[in-house]
Amino acid sequence: MATSYTSVSQRERNAQAFFPNSATHADQCRFVCIYPAYINAKKTRAQGRRVGKAKAIDNPTANEIRDILENAGLKVVLEPNRLYSREESREPQQRGRIRVQLKNSDETLIKEQFKTKDDLLFYLVEMIPKLKSRTGNQQQQQQQQNQQGGGKGKKR
Repeated sequence: MATSYTSVSQRERNAQAFFPNSATHADQCRFVCIYPAYINAKKTRAQGRRVGKAKAIDNPTANEIRDILENAGLKVVLEPNRLYSREESREPQQRGRIRVQLKNSDETLIKEQFKTKDDLLFYLVEMIPKLKSRTGNQQQQQQQQNQQGGGKGKKR
């Protein structure tokens, strides 16, 4: 009795879960990967940060990155359970990988503004601080600091 096995790698199964059935391997290769650690100000270059510390932002999330790139009109796939290989923390906030399509099947750019992965990263560090979720948190922190003020008073 002969058994036939279908050889489907784990990588192909994962890709099928996130990409449409019509997407071929060549189409999937046109997607670039972005991890939140690439633009995290709390990471060092050795830990995976790819932008300058002055431009980087504190603890970006995969969902924030996805929202901004979708709003920019790019094809985006969020892989929420992926973990950056240099990431030491296994916390859910640090998880996630975003795959973004920069080129069409005929190698033309989808958006002229985004020619390389670096263009995407610089766009992200410019736009993430403008998110409502980010600006609201900053205002709340400033209000709390103003209310706490005072410190120790004079002893009488």
